[in-house]
Amino acid sequence: MKYRNLGRTGLKVSEIGLGSWLTYGTAAEQQAADACIEAAFEQGINFFDTANAYNRGEGEKAMGAALRKYERSSYVLSTKVFFPMGDGPNDRGLSRKHIMEQCEASLKRLGTDYIDVYFCHRYDGETPVEETLRALDDLTAQGKILYAGVSEWTAAQITDAAAIADRRNLRLLASNQPIYNLFERYIEEEVLPVSQSAGLGQVVFSPLAQGILTGKYKPGQQPAAGTRGADDSVNQVIGSYLRDDVLTVAQELNALADSQNLKLSQLALAWVLRQAGVSSAIIGASRPEQVRENAAASGVVLSEETIAEIDRIMEPVKDFAPAR
Repeated sequence: MKYRNLGRTGLKVSEIGLGSWLTYGTAAEQQAADACIEAAFEQGINFFDTANAYNRGEGEKAMGAALRKYERSSYVLSTKVFFPMGDGPNDRGLSRKHIMEQCEASLKRLGTDYIDVYFCHRYDGETPVEETLRALDDLTAQGKILYAGVSEWTAAQITDAAAIADRRNLRLLASNQPIYNLFERYIEEEVLPVSQSAGLGQVVFSPLAQGILTGKYKPGQQPAAGTRGADDSVNQVIGSYLRDDVLTVAQELNALADSQNLKLSQLALAWVLRQAGVSSAIIGASRPEQVRENAAASGVVLSEETIAEIDRIMEPVKDFAPAR
């Protein structure tokens, strides 16, 4: 496993991170969480990501329980705040009240004294950015979080936050967590350059496009039983990917990966990690073998010819935008 600095900080995170979105959070899944995190440590993964909103806190509990047997200094743990955690008017957003209360709640659910990276899960247009940044700065001063970040903020929002932090002498944001994969590349135009200028490293989610970039979904075929695409009870963003043109492209990419002695997932992750501004790619896994396969993408360098061939294959779906 190779490691990269989180933006302009001195914090080193593994190129592949493990997240708990849609994966961990019920009693039946705790055993899977334990096994996947054990496999992650074996592969050198040190970055683990969750959020308070994942299954209303159950994702944090599962992640915390699985990490409890490991030395706290041996891993980097991130969680998030923004989405509703109750029915009250102050049970959501990025107000000082909600941030402070949810940080305490997350610490209890995770069973730890501090959070390495605390993300604002989305932008809150109803709260002044300075209020949010001051709350994060105070949590850092208290030692409850070590670094602060944002998720899916626009280039303009990141620029504004960086200017406010500089003007008010507040600690700078360390990271942005956007979606980024072969099908969703919006960050390349503005978010990546602005983030690099402001010192934020990207820790990207859904680098395998909800599993589409594993090659398990075939054009003209119904999703196999037991896969996310066949499960109506989970997030159905994946449904917008399940089109024959998209799946045909995925199969062509699969053939290209095979010619490089790679799995499609490894090709897709290596493609994401080719960006200097990306610090880590967060995978989801329900089985240890998935962790091992994806971890092997760390350090893979794609040739210019391979990247050009990827661009050629992607041409028919270059304007594709999954529903969100």
